[in-house]
Parts: sequence; structure tokens; C-alpha cells
Amino acid sequence: MDLGLGGKVALVAAASRGLGRAIAFELAREGASIVVCARGAESLERTREEIAAQTGAQIRSVVADLSDAVQIARVAHEALSGFGRVDILVNNAGGPPSGPFDAHLWDTWERAVNLTLRSAVELTRAVLPGMRERRWGRVINVTSIAVKQPVDNLMLSNSVRSAVTGFARTLANEVAKQGITVNNILPGYTRTERVEELATATAGREGITRRDVLARFEREIPMGRLGEPEEFAALAAFLASERASYITGQSFAVDGGWIKSLL
Repeated sequence: MDLGLGGKVALVAAASRGLGRAIAFELAREGASIVVCARGAESLERTREEIAAQTGAQIRSVVADLSDAVQIARVAHEALSGFGRVDILVNNAGGPPSGPFDAHLWDTWERAVNLTLRSAVELTRAVLPGMRERRWGRVINVTSIAVKQPVDNLMLSNSVRSAVTGFARTLANEVAKQGITVNNILPGYTRTERVEELATATAGREGITRRDVLARFEREIPMGRLGEPEEFAALAAFLASERASYITGQSFAVDGGWIKSLL
């Protein structure tokens, strides 16, 4: 299937590892030029080199902390000045700290809001005018299964990622007539560093092994296994494509059946 991404430019946030890295790879394989950003310079450069070597795509990297408004603006500026446009925006951010309500004072909440919600809002604000002018664009937000079925001990993620969902669903209606789609993808328990970190934190609290925690995750998943980042990235590439032009305002779980709700 030709997804029609040749000649498109994608900006993928938090792309040095995990789901962001997998999405950047998949879009590059489909012919898009890529801008990747993340905080860690070494891992980001390694990702840029690997994507370029394996796909032949044009790719630029920008080291930035997306919890900082100045650095958000710099990422957008470098993407637009480097390629002249951004057709596909993938809003993605590392998850905020785990823990219940009592574990987080307001400064921790504020950092989570800045990293997860503000980065999505401000990156979208920066690239949306060009999408409107060309009457074509894709905004894809990586959120979490927690927005449909809250996960215990993830107070910050459950709350702030739900705010991103509300932002996206409202924006989708505002820009639909301009050829721009806005969708969310909800990762379940996927074999990423983030899931490994959550498993380690849980194991420490409960006095069990990380392997015990991962096995518990797997028992909760009808498919009986963790997802792979490439399985998640495949849906992102489709939603970014020409083939998905009539799909907007939706939240799609890639979770092996973990969410129990009907919708």
C-alpha cells in the first residue's frame, strides 16, 4: 500500500527512543523527511544516524527539552527553516513520574503539564498556519490507554494526557474543513524504556522483581504479551497518510485488548 508520504515532512517529538523512535523510522521508510527532537544529544544523534543509514531519508535532529517554551519554539523554527514546512506533527513526550495524588506537589504537576500538554499545544500552534495554507496536515498525539481506563498509581499521566485528548478532539473540529486531521494513539503496555521504568518503580514499592511486574502486565493483556514499538508505529504511519484523510478526532488504542470498555 502506497501511503502517499513521499515528499512530506514530519516532526516527531521525543524520538530518541521508544515509540517516538519507532514512529520516526516508520515515516522515514514511507518516504517522508524527518525532524526528530529529544533531550539526550547522544541517543538522539545515534537515532538520526540509524534512520538515515537504514532508510536513506533526509533527517535533521534538534536537541531540546520540550517542557521549556523557548526550546519548543526553537524546535519548530529549526524544523520549518530546515525543510520549509511541516506536514505531519507527532506530539509525544516522556511520561511524567508515577505515584498517587499525595506523592505530587504542584511543582510536579506543573512540570507534567508543561511537558505533556504545553508541548503539544505550542508545537501544534507553530506548524498549524502552514498546514492551513497548504490545506493538508496531520497532527498525531501519542497519549496513553490511561485516558480511557485510568491506570493505578499514574495520577499525573491519567490527568494530563486526558487534557491532551480534550485539546485534540476540539481542535479536530476546528481544522477539519482545511484538510487537517487530528488524532490520538493510545499505547498500551509496550516494550519500551518507559514500561521498563514503570515496572522497576512498581517492583521497588512492592518488594518484588521487575520480571514479576512485567508478567502481571502480560496477564492483564488478552493477547498475553507486551506490544512492540513497530506495531504502534504502523498505525501512526497510516494516520499520517493520504489513506486516512477521512479519519479525525479519534483515539485509537494499540493495547492488545487491555481496555475493557465498548468504545
